[in-house]
Amino acid sequence: MSDTSRPLRVAIVGAGPAGIYAADALMKSDTAKDRGVSIDLFERMPAPFGLIRYGVAPDHPRIKGIITALHKVLDKPQVRLIGNVDYGTDITLDELRDLYDAVIFSTGATDDRALGIPGIDLEGSYGAAQFVAWYDGHPDFPRTWPLDQEKVAVIGVGNVALDVARVLAKTGDELLPTEIPANVYEGLKANKAVEVHVFGRRGPAQAKFTPLELKELDHSPNIEVIVAPEDIDYDEGSAVARRGSKITDQVATIIENYAIRDPKQGAIHKLYLHFFENPVEILGEDGKVVGLRTERTQLDGTGNVKPTGKHTDWEIGAVYRAVGYLSDNLPQIPFDHQAGVIPNEAGRVFDEGSQLTGIYTTGWVKRGPVGLIGHTKGDANETVDCILEDMTNGALLSPSRPAEDALIEILEAKSIPFTTWDGWYRLDEHERALGAAEGRERVKVVEREDMLAASEPDKVVRPSS
Repeated sequence: MSDTSRPLRVAIVGAGPAGIYAADALMKSDTAKDRGVSIDLFERMPAPFGLIRYGVAPDHPRIKGIITALHKVLDKPQVRLIGNVDYGTDITLDELRDLYDAVIFSTGATDDRALGIPGIDLEGSYGAAQFVAWYDGHPDFPRTWPLDQEKVAVIGVGNVALDVARVLAKTGDELLPTEIPANVYEGLKANKAVEVHVFGRRGPAQAKFTPLELKELDHSPNIEVIVAPEDIDYDEGSAVARRGSKITDQVATIIENYAIRDPKQGAIHKLYLHFFENPVEILGEDGKVVGLRTERTQLDGTGNVKPTGKHTDWEIGAVYRAVGYLSDNLPQIPFDHQAGVIPNEAGRVFDEGSQLTGIYTTGWVKRGPVGLIGHTKGDANETVDCILEDMTNGALLSPSRPAEDALIEILEAKSIPFTTWDGWYRLDEHERALGAAEGRERVKVVEREDMLAASEPDKVVRPSS
């Protein structure tokens, strides 16, 4: 049983929105007012904010504005950011159990879900998450990206597919005013794509786009969005879906408007939205992508589709699959590989039917990579309620070293150059200064060493001369 005479000590592994919302929920709890809480927010990257920094397209500053709200949480004295610390390598589960009353895993989802069709492993076939990480300047991904094909396919009808298609269809100069680093600008400037084809196996009423993102495709003067009139089709299930959801109805209406309008003058790139085309094979020659084969589908009355047996081969030089993110399997933590989540009940982690004392989860690694950023607030509240209930019942961990200094001693003994919240402010200032020199709001720093040098200059080990 944890010592109630001191603040509740909680570790949160993953400093994206899910983890930060959990910290916020803890600080707003009655426990925070009565006993007090002390939270350490671990992040393997030198900078916080997870997919807000490394998963949102650079031309979406509106979504990145969520960082302003997250800032207010991390500014609170009850929270410490511990960045550039990799769980399982730099800090272990046993060490966390020695230091905290409870541990929350909010590590999100950063990999690509598999797509099991022939040809998926050909050269020129990519996961969307890899491409997103490249254009968002993630330090753990290559600095260059092959953009040498004129006709490109994107498989999927969610917002990630739209982001990938939009970035591929825009010019480098259009994206230059954003925070993209120099290597990304140079790559996009050399991009040869003039046709981008987005494929979905169902119809407009089943697309998972959000209306704002769908409309944004047309904001670029260089992009003409094209929808074939024959792809505008609805059955009774589709009609029910439209009547039951304002968003679904708006999305279908926007797609209809794309299908009936006149050609857009002056647009040098075409972005096709194809519905009722199920990708069944990526075609290759000499190990490289040369096309995509789809099978035409048709609605079955329920909003689902059935195959028609009619196939089309599309001349395509590169394929991006945007069929969902996949969470990472964490060391010493149970993982459901089929669902891609940590097994849990309302956020309490279970291993083969038994609850792991003091171990919890929230966000995408808890429920799967679905929903918008704001949906993780409800996840966080549910998980925190479980922690507080277990605290009341004396069912948390009993850490042997709960003092706040104990963690710092462990990290310093291992010579780990961890970053801090003050360090984020220094990195933020540095990136803004880089941007100001070019007339831009910010230029993102890519290299880990450069991020560390800007955020924690006293911890950088420089080679002796």
